[in-house]
Amino acid sequence: MSPLLEGQVALVTGATQGIGRATVLALAEAGAKVWINHLDQPEAATALVARIAASGGQARAVQADVSSPTQVAAMFERVLGEGPLHILVNNAGIILEKPFLDTDEDDWARLLGVDLHAVYRCCRHALEHMQGRGDGCIVNIASELGQLGREGYAAYSAAKAGVIGLTKSLAREFAPHIRINGVAPGPVDTPMVSLEHMSAEMIAREVAIPAGRLGRPEEIAAAVLFLVSPGASFFHGQMLGANGGAWMGA
Repeated sequence: MSPLLEGQVALVTGATQGIGRATVLALAEAGAKVWINHLDQPEAATALVARIAASGGQARAVQADVSSPTQVAAMFERVLGEGPLHILVNNAGIILEKPFLDTDEDDWARLLGVDLHAVYRCCRHALEHMQGRGDGCIVNIASELGQLGREGYAAYSAAKAGVIGLTKSLAREFAPHIRINGVAPGPVDTPMVSLEHMSAEMIAREVAIPAGRLGRPEEIAAAVLFLVSPGASFFHGQMLGANGGAWMGA
């Protein structure tokens, strides 16, 4: 275990697979006590807690649907009831590939409910606590599609663009004592990039980037770990582009 984040408590949403799981492991390895949020995946969460404990770390699981205001409130009540929260990583997300004119109100509400509204709710609860204490870090996971846009992904791209705007606005409002940044991953080898969620054509486009491959969850987790570490103390409102060169804009 590293002492980098010793004494810090972190909450990671959507944390039992993919980027969330890798982030939990990276934060725990750096010495943080980690709360593992999940939605109806108790076995995966329990296994992750056990893995961290076996390595000498500390972790707890907390079930909550982050698209539900009442469940988010209950999650934060439980977490904060056991002590301070220093780090929040808003990672939970879903994706939908669907032509815009076939995207109905339910599709739109479901995507924005998880990918944007949940980030707002979690940030609000965390910031009420962090502002009272006078410090803290938040990292929001966006996407390069929030910067690029893509046909068939209007709802997802809009939600992630909202996350980027929210991150920058909150960073200005709560600086200098609370640092709020984000990561906008490109295509990453997770269950979200699969035929269950994306067409074969779109998956092929995902690797047609300068890096020539999908990213690894651990590579995104490394960006998150940097942003919450003391080494990123001068970072406010930044969106790190861990995207394999998919987006090279400013």
